[in-house]
Amino acid sequence: MSQLTAALLKECKTKLLNAKAEILNRVRDARHDLNHDERGGDEADQTVRVLAEAEFLSLHERLRFQLVEIESALARIENGTFGVCEETEEPIEVERLRAIPWTRLSIEGAEIRESMNRKYARS
Repeated sequence: MSQLTAALLKECKTKLLNAKAEILNRVRDARHDLNHDERGGDEADQTVRVLAEAEFLSLHERLRFQLVEIESALARIENGTFGVCEETEEPIEVERLRAIPWTRLSIEGAEIRESMNRKYARS
């Protein structure tokens, strides 16, 4: 983890906290929009509402997954394991951390994981 400077850790932590706030705002706004849609109406209106609810649930699930990844990255910063690839146990590239601060994998680790996923998907 020697490649990680205090400035880089601070930069990544700020990005993570901003991403977390953005996700929470998106969920809140989507929930607000969904709750303020008019109830009742004809069958077409009800169908539109059901579709909107399904879209909200799909969005919510994706954002929940990303939020878990962000929380995990924040925990790794606190416990000193941030920036270490979970697959190779080597440092994650600085530019990758800047681009995707919640990543758990280096480029090599991501390639290994993808190769393994393809291998097991064929089985």
